[in-house]
Amino acid sequence: MKRLGSRGAVTRKTRFGSRERDWLKGDALRGCVCLYGGTADPQPPAPGPQPSSAPQVDLQLVLCSTSSTVEELLTQRDGDGLYVQLHGDLLRRLDPSERPLQMVYDYLTAMGYSDPLRVQREAADSDLSCMIRFYSERPVNADQQERTLLKGVFSVRKGKTQLHKWAERQVILCGTCLIVASVKDSLTGKMHILPLVGGKVEEVKRRQHCLMFSSAGSQAQTYFVNFDTLADYQRWHRQASKVVSQTVSLVDLSCYSLEAVPEYLFYSQDLTHLNLRHNFMSLHGPGGLLNLPRFSQLKSLNLSHNRLGVFPESVCEILTLTELNLSCNGLHTVPVQIGNLQSVQTLSLDGNHLSSLPEELGGLSQLSSLGLSFNSFPHIPPVLARLSAVDKLAMAGNRVENLELSTLGRMSHLKNVDLRLNGLRWVKSETLESVNQVVHLDLRDNGLSTLDLSSVCNLEMLHCQRNLIRTLTLSGFTLRTLCAGNNRLSAINIYPVPNQLTHMDLSRNLLEYLPDWVCDSKKIEVLDMTHNFLSELPSRILNSMSLRKLLVGNNRLQRVPDLLDHVPLEALDLQHNKLLQLPDSLFSKALNLKYLNVSANSLETIPPSSQSEESLSTLQELYLTGNKLNENCGSLLVGHQNLKILHIAYNQLLSFPASKLSKLELLEELNLSGNKLKTIPSTVSSCKRLQTLTAHSNHISVFPEILNLPEIKVVDLSGNQLTEILLPDSLPPTLHEMDLTGNNSLMLENKTLNLFSHITTLKLDHKSAVTAGDSVGTSNRWNHGFSEMSGQRNKLCVSVLAVDRFGDGTVAAYGIFDGDRNEEVPRLLQCTMGDVLLEELQHSNVDSVYMCNTFLTSHRKLGMAGQKLGASALLCYIHHEPSEAGGYLSLTVANVGSCQAVLCRNGQPLALSKVFNLENCTEEMERVKSSKAIITEDDKVSGVTCCSRLLGCSYLSPWVSPKPWVHTEPLCSRDEFLILGNRALFERVSYQEAVCTVQAVRDPRAAAKKLCTLAQSYGCRDNIGALVVSLHIAEDSCTCEPESETRTPLPLTLPITVIPGPSDPVTPSSSSGVVSEFSSEASASEVGSEAGSTASDEQLSSGPASRPERRCSLHPAAMPCGVMVPGSAGPGAHPMLFQRQPSCAVFSSHRSDNGLDSDDEAPLEGVISNGSKLEVEVDIHCCAFQLRSGAPESPKDLDSEKRGPHYSAGKIRRQNSVVVSATNGCLLAVCGREISDLKKSPSTSSLFGKKLSNGSVVAPEDSHNLIEVALEAPKKKSGYFTAPAQQDPEDQLIVPPSLEQDVREQLKGQISALVPGPPVLAPPPIIRDPIWDYPHPPAPMLQRQDLTPANLAPMMQQEVYDTAL
Repeated sequence: MKRLGSRGAVTRKTRFGSRERDWLKGDALRGCVCLYGGTADPQPPAPGPQPSSAPQVDLQLVLCSTSSTVEELLTQRDGDGLYVQLHGDLLRRLDPSERPLQMVYDYLTAMGYSDPLRVQREAADSDLSCMIRFYSERPVNADQQERTLLKGVFSVRKGKTQLHKWAERQVILCGTCLIVASVKDSLTGKMHILPLVGGKVEEVKRRQHCLMFSSAGSQAQTYFVNFDTLADYQRWHRQASKVVSQTVSLVDLSCYSLEAVPEYLFYSQDLTHLNLRHNFMSLHGPGGLLNLPRFSQLKSLNLSHNRLGVFPESVCEILTLTELNLSCNGLHTVPVQIGNLQSVQTLSLDGNHLSSLPEELGGLSQLSSLGLSFNSFPHIPPVLARLSAVDKLAMAGNRVENLELSTLGRMSHLKNVDLRLNGLRWVKSETLESVNQVVHLDLRDNGLSTLDLSSVCNLEMLHCQRNLIRTLTLSGFTLRTLCAGNNRLSAINIYPVPNQLTHMDLSRNLLEYLPDWVCDSKKIEVLDMTHNFLSELPSRILNSMSLRKLLVGNNRLQRVPDLLDHVPLEALDLQHNKLLQLPDSLFSKALNLKYLNVSANSLETIPPSSQSEESLSTLQELYLTGNKLNENCGSLLVGHQNLKILHIAYNQLLSFPASKLSKLELLEELNLSGNKLKTIPSTVSSCKRLQTLTAHSNHISVFPEILNLPEIKVVDLSGNQLTEILLPDSLPPTLHEMDLTGNNSLMLENKTLNLFSHITTLKLDHKSAVTAGDSVGTSNRWNHGFSEMSGQRNKLCVSVLAVDRFGDGTVAAYGIFDGDRNEEVPRLLQCTMGDVLLEELQHSNVDSVYMCNTFLTSHRKLGMAGQKLGASALLCYIHHEPSEAGGYLSLTVANVGSCQAVLCRNGQPLALSKVFNLENCTEEMERVKSSKAIITEDDKVSGVTCCSRLLGCSYLSPWVSPKPWVHTEPLCSRDEFLILGNRALFERVSYQEAVCTVQAVRDPRAAAKKLCTLAQSYGCRDNIGALVVSLHIAEDSCTCEPESETRTPLPLTLPITVIPGPSDPVTPSSSSGVVSEFSSEASASEVGSEAGSTASDEQLSSGPASRPERRCSLHPAAMPCGVMVPGSAGPGAHPMLFQRQPSCAVFSSHRSDNGLDSDDEAPLEGVISNGSKLEVEVDIHCCAFQLRSGAPESPKDLDSEKRGPHYSAGKIRRQNSVVVSATNGCLLAVCGREISDLKKSPSTSSLFGKKLSNGSVVAPEDSHNLIEVALEAPKKKSGYFTAPAQQDPEDQLIVPPSLEQDVREQLKGQISALVPGPPVLAPPPIIRDPIWDYPHPPAPMLQRQDLTPANLAPMMQQEVYDTAL
């Protein structure tokens, strides 16, 4: 077998050559490994993702397979081994038997890639080097080497006197000592050791680049070292200064990728603390773990995260150890030699695979802290009963399902018990013995349904959040803190009354009343009862003399009891209740009240700040959003002169009293959005400390006088009626964000824009002209609006992606990215994720595949930024079903992290995303636990993030994964809009409230603004992002096939008036699509025959004849059009039948429907204007067509649709419509042209989306009983195309007299052949408005019972559709 490594290595410049591509083609198990040289810095200096095409001279491409081992690859190279680096972090030497390419494949598979060929392609991408990188030799890191070991040959002199001379000696600085050799360039002689901890290092001024090193103590020694260069001098001075400043003899070598400690470190015999965390320490070798007992004074040893696999028994020989940390090393057993460490006090064994402990461990009499969290213990180890000094049992994240309290009772020394994340099913006591010693008990994130801890008599603190507890029974003798939120509690029994209780959290339960013992508790300070079902608040609890913080939001309270006396209450949250009023004595009795939130109630007024003229209010934050307050409340706010934050958005304010606003001089944040304000008082300039002014969605026409405020930072005046801005000479330097979108009449001059140029975030409307071709298109199916608010954070870490016309313009893409506390990753995702999706769509049409690969590729493209930073991401893709380009519309959603998407269907929220949060996702919690991650008490992976899936944060792999949740939801006409938001939004605003909010606002941008404003008023202080997508799906998502050109129409003809006419040549317009030319000498029959046969041939050859037509339930098969295709071979067709078509139609047009003069509109090709008339060249030859519907193009159109099918002027609903008009009492038909061609045609583009002479825009099913009405309707005087009152000569069909008799005979023959075969009418469909509307039945169709000559004329008018005008 040919050795794969023998293909050698090639220098990689930009991309693979033919040789490399040929190697990859044959087998998915083949690939290439990129080897970096040792001169490359493990961390490239340039920030951001590294381009894959950047040439690197030290990069080599080795062709191999998944079976190629390191040993095979090294046979073709000179080197001692290969090294692998993960996430730009640590470097590890590979074992000779390891297979580098298989490691890459396994890494990519663990990320989420499933296709072997895709894995092969990704493995060859150089961008992957930011996540996994191979080195041919160990890279040199100067900074790391400086902190580990410094050495060199320098001039040295011992002592402060001149007795000793300068000599060249080898000098080493390692650990805590300065080592000076007695012989130059040799370490074989005597070594002089100078301990530096507590000593001094000083500059010798009389000698250049010279340092004096002195040890501590009465027997201090001194060495002078003269360095050759300034760089050496500075390096040694910097490192020695760190050592001498230490109070203990500590050496920190963590995260250095060490395989062994430096040999010189063993000279530091005073070393007491050694930190080797996050390395790859080996047992053997001069600096291996077997030699650690050489440190005779070592007390603390940290070997965590070293991939040891086995417990190093040599550590048990260091008898001086008092602290040993072996966490996260994959240990399965603990040796019996652990009993030798009689001095050890702290032993950390967290994050391993331990399931039992040796009995010898019980002999460690001084052991006081034992960490056993995130192991595999099925029960509490019995040996713990012998560890009398251990007072804390740390066993979170194990597999203890049942807890017998008597077990804890036998361990009389335990005071603190941590059993989080164990899957506990029950906790009970089978005996009557009490457990007296346990004071702290943590049972969070388990599966408990009932909890009876009445036997734990001295319990002081209990945490049992996120269980399934329905009943809770406790002893109240010593209880101080109770946290039982996120359960199903309906009753809590505590006896006796907990008089020591100070903090109680019962939020998110099922409590309907507050227990009586709560009111009797005398020391309670914080009470959280949010998200329950309380309908009444006891008067005693509000009048408590100890309560300082009361949170009762999101309940059913209808009133708040009166305050009887002065209370120490400082914070009161009453949001989301049913309050109609507040107690009049609230502010006068609660003088310490600093925070009040009564948003989302029904308040019409607020209580006065004081019962007298003098106010003693200390209120600083007041939230009144979402009530029914009017401008009268302004006078009641004057007394709160310490107010800093005032939110009074979405009320009924018509104005704000100017004199009252000037009194709020300490105001820093003012939110007046969503009212009916026409102006903001000029006295706002008196609020010198104002930093944020938010007043969007009002009727403000005058820009407020805020640009002179010295501390103004954020101004939001979007959605108003501003027309101009009066600017001062200069803007305050603090202003960094201004939003002026939605002010349609606002025009900014260049001078103003230049003055705004220093503002970091300036949001203005982009006014772009809309062409006629854009008036009808896919953009009518959806439009969006978004809002981003930084809150009280200094930077905005939320980004939004919104593309209404994505890809080919028929689909859309929307996304939101939340970086929590970093803004780099969201910005990168915003810029790249759309392009990545487009690229992935070229490789697969399976939603789960291309969406998953989009996330994984975006994760890779983050580069270095994604190593330590991450972001939640959510991406929505609106598209057609892959089976048909014009099929049903579907919405594919993919997300990682905590961003969420909600679809409004039938007025109800439908969640489309999955929150990857450890608190809410049990399966993700189990996955992270099984990979032995450390989850802190605040449910964060390694104390970093609460999310188990993110884009970025690759250094937390495999605990944090970039693989997304993917879900596809078919869209239908019941879907109204889509809401995308980050964690901060949906933590404060429920799905149902978000849907109701958007339904009430309708405008997507204003709705997004309101969602963010509500979240802020409900207490959110983080970044908030909201994106609202309005969906106009209606019937556009059906799977109807286009009308087949080969369908045989009903053989009907129109009566033709034969008049002698001119012999001018008939010139087809450029929009007709007919190639043949007409000659002036040709007769009418010849013209008709040629045109008809040409069109017929094109139609017969254009589509498959045998394919059955597909119709959906929304659009049943319609009746065939009543226009005969000249020259077509259909049943009953006459070979000589023809129709003469006019070359153009002439109409009067003084003004268009939109109120603009026709001169203001851009001239269209094929449209000739002569001042009073508009000539539109239209060529009509083939069969009739049906025009698919679109959204109303103007409010006027929409208004006409709402009037119903019997509107007297013939204005009816337009769905699946054709355009109908009356010209001189007859109907003409545009035939045989695809609708897309007509839209693109310059001569007809202006017709689409416009109402015609009588305003009729009707559906095919509705037109049958409306054509006569349309014909008799009065002509509009000012319509866009108003039909002339009299026929123009060119509108009349001209037939030579010699052919008149033949034409009449042909018409009679057709009429007689028409009678026997009436087609069957299809049932009428339900018609739905494009958006925000309900289905309506179509107009009743005309019942055709016979086709006698008397009924022929009305019937022909019903089946012929005219768009020729």
